[in-house]
Order: sequence, then structure tokens, then C-alpha cells
Amino acid sequence: MAAGGLREVAFATVGPVLLVLLALVVALAAATRSTWSPCGLSMLSTITPMAEQSRGHRYGVTATWFILGAGLGGLTLGGAAALLAAGLSVLDLSTTATFGAAAVLAAATAMVDAGTFGRRPPFFRRQVDDAWLAKYRAWVYGGGFGWQIGVGLATYIMTAGVVLTALLAVLTASVTQALAIGVIFGLARGLVVLLGARITSPGALGAVHQRLDALEAPVRWAVVGVQVAVALLAAVVAWGPMAAIPVVLACAIALAARLPLGLRDPAQEPAPS
Repeated sequence: MAAGGLREVAFATVGPVLLVLLALVVALAAATRSTWSPCGLSMLSTITPMAEQSRGHRYGVTATWFILGAGLGGLTLGGAAALLAAGLSVLDLSTTATFGAAAVLAAATAMVDAGTFGRRPPFFRRQVDDAWLAKYRAWVYGGGFGWQIGVGLATYIMTAGVVLTALLAVLTASVTQALAIGVIFGLARGLVVLLGARITSPGALGAVHQRLDALEAPVRWAVVGVQVAVALLAAVVAWGPMAAIPVVLACAIALAARLPLGLRDPAQEPAPS
């Protein structure tokens, strides 16, 4: 049997599981990076014990609705991916084709995040409507804000990893797996609201945002690294170790010109209007 045929047989069972694991890693990385969106940072200032008490609401209740809304948003994203996955399943793609596509997509999104093509995230600069805070009950703005955060594409897109998450979910060619990947992404985004659970004073709020500011650049580049690692592993599965070398070289050359000497990138994002 040819080497390609042996590889197909070897990955016939573990391949689908590995693809889901890669998608989940990307989903968690993308959800983490998305915390630094203006919407994500706003939620850490808006839904806190201090802020909810000032509105006459309980933080625990609002945060729960936010997390549930985010999970529903992730289900929405996963549902869209599931529809495409169902269509893709008809094609019955080989392991080589599936992982080859995953490698190319992951390499491309890594380069997008690094600014290789001249522009990097954030994209789709849309904020949630903070007027909801004064107009609606806690479960409405909590759940509504959560849904917009959890769907991933309804507000600021801080990383192309969000798109990669959806595309890898499609590549699973499984409705249930695509739905699960979307829900986990949404819940991971929603659970970030718990970072504000101990914000009971302006000083505590400032300290949280100061720590987040220090972590922004390292996390951004770490997410780029995750996407490169996914591209490399997918390329190895698709084409073998030697064939993956061009992927490594392409990513290294494309990222070398963009990676700052220090983790804090001197080119700061423009402040949102």
C-alpha cells in the first residue's frame, strides 16, 4: 500500500477526533483574545458587583444571564457552521483534503492576525448598545450582551481565529461536533465576565484593567502562535513531516517581518470612536 494510503488508514479513526481537538484549541484561544475587544473590556466594567448594585440588580443573576446568552450566541455560530458541515459531509473529503484545508486556513489566519497582509484585527468595529443598561431589565441586557459576545461575529472581531474556529467546525463535517465547538467558544467568551466578580470598588476595577493591558500583546502573539502550531500539525497529518516544511517556512518568513522585538507591539490600535 502506498504511503498516502497508509496515512489515510492510520488517521481514519483518530483524524476526526484530532480535528475537533484542534478546533477547540483555536476556539479557546480566540475566545481568550476576544476579551480585549472594546465590548469585552466594557463588559468587565459594566457587569460587576459594584455596577449592578448601583442599578439595583444582583451581579450573580446578571452574570448568569450573560453566560447563558453567550452560550446561546455560540450555539448560533455553531448552528451556522453545522449547516455547512452537513453539506460538506456529502462530499466525504479524505483526511489529506480535510487537514490540508485546515493547514492552509490556519496559516492564513495567523498571518492575518500578525498583519502580514497590511492590516490586522480588529475588524467589524461594532459596539454593543450600552443604552440597554438604562432601558431594560438585567436579564435582557445580560442575555442580549452575552449573545452578541458569544456569537463572535456580531461585535468587534479581535482575531481571525474566530473565523478559523467556525471554518474548522465546518471541516468536521459533523453537525453535532460543529454545534459543540460553537457552544464551547461562546461559553468561553461568556465566562470571562467572572473576572469582574471581585470588582467592588473603582480601585479594583482599575487594577483588573491594568493587568489586562499588560497581557494584551503577549496574548495576541500567543494566539498567532496557536494558529501556526495548528497549521503545522494539520500539514503533518495531511502531507507528512517533510511536506510540512514549506508551511513552516512560509509562516516563519511571513511572521518574521511583523513580530516585534518585544512582546508589546509599538504600533497601538487606534482608539474606537
